[in-house]
Amino acid sequence: MDKLLITGGERLFGSVKVSAAKNAVLPLFAASVLTEERVTIRGVPKITDALCMAQILRELGAEVTFTGGDVTIDSASSCSHEIPPSLTRELRSSVFMLGSLLTRFRRALIAYPGGCDIGLRPIDMHLQALRRLGVTIDEHDGYIFCKCDCLKGADISLDFPSVGATENVLLAAVKAEGRTVLRGAAREPEIVDLQNFLNAMGAKIAGAGGDVIVIDGVKRLSGVDYTPMKDRIEAGTYLIMGAAAGGEVETEGVFPENLGLLLHKLRENGCKIGAKNDKIRVESSGKLRANRRIETMPFPGFPTDLQAQAAALNSGAEGSALITENLFETRFKYVPELKKMGADIEVKGRTALIRGVPRLHGASLLAGDLRGAAALVVAALGAEGVSEVLDLTHLDRGYEDLVSKLKKLGAKLRRVRV
Repeated sequence: MDKLLITGGERLFGSVKVSAAKNAVLPLFAASVLTEERVTIRGVPKITDALCMAQILRELGAEVTFTGGDVTIDSASSCSHEIPPSLTRELRSSVFMLGSLLTRFRRALIAYPGGCDIGLRPIDMHLQALRRLGVTIDEHDGYIFCKCDCLKGADISLDFPSVGATENVLLAAVKAEGRTVLRGAAREPEIVDLQNFLNAMGAKIAGAGGDVIVIDGVKRLSGVDYTPMKDRIEAGTYLIMGAAAGGEVETEGVFPENLGLLLHKLRENGCKIGAKNDKIRVESSGKLRANRRIETMPFPGFPTDLQAQAAALNSGAEGSALITENLFETRFKYVPELKKMGADIEVKGRTALIRGVPRLHGASLLAGDLRGAAALVVAALGAEGVSEVLDLTHLDRGYEDLVSKLKKLGAKLRRVRV
């Protein structure tokens, strides 16, 4: 196991080139099995979630080759519709394979997916939507077995704009007979990216980015060479780090409209924000005002994947902040670790009251999930003294070259083997 040693109090200056989006790349891996032709995905980040998804494809019989940051997937020889439970339980995004496998094989066997422990995250909406497309589903002993004679277009309404359910419908309906109309769809930019990827393969999908998506089934899909969008959550994390530590940090690759509410909240904190094309700059004195209120919501609301980082930022700001987590019921598991640093946080149900303190102090911290781990790094960068962040397996799931990117900004940190 590795740990990070971080010396806080160093101002950050410079630019960060943002990697491809984890939450965009993983559905593209799943979509690659929809064709027997070669698929190339450019600039895939070196994160463990991507490696795990690649291994799932290999277990299905596909050939997956990494060349630098590019990944080539040849699924012509894929022959299995069963995903090994060890991989499914390790990676939440393996659930995307349901729609793809049903399209390719008319069968899918998958264990209940895992990933970060941030709540139950039931997949009922995924399964209900698949049933509307003609899929028979049998759930028992922790497994989900899906089958169908053929997939048929349908009118589907989601009770909640679930990103995963929306993507699964696209993957299952893309070659279904007739038209599928999906209402109540998630509007995240990653949905638009998946639509663009599938359309580049020959799909007929329109409406992504809105709450109604129309999918006209096609007979076949071809191979594609595709460059996915950059990671808005990674960009947001580095902007928050710059705000917490003080200095001037610029991200390159993400457009400001994909982080609109975060930028508004950083202005509330007292930061200066500049944006031009796909570059966003934050200037911070390091002395911040607390946000009065933050509520996580589906896009374009405040991202749940930036909630923990925002809480760490507000822990060292002047005043009090009220943060409500509306999407995942156990996403405040990082709070005891921030308290070790002197944070004053009271959690009741899905709401955290944060009373800012003049300065956090270094401590030994244990990361419990991906975004919680990022929050500990945010807090450590702005704190006095040295902090150690233990168990980097979570950070490695979603942040490529975190240490080298922060060092280029002037942070004092190093990764060491425990």
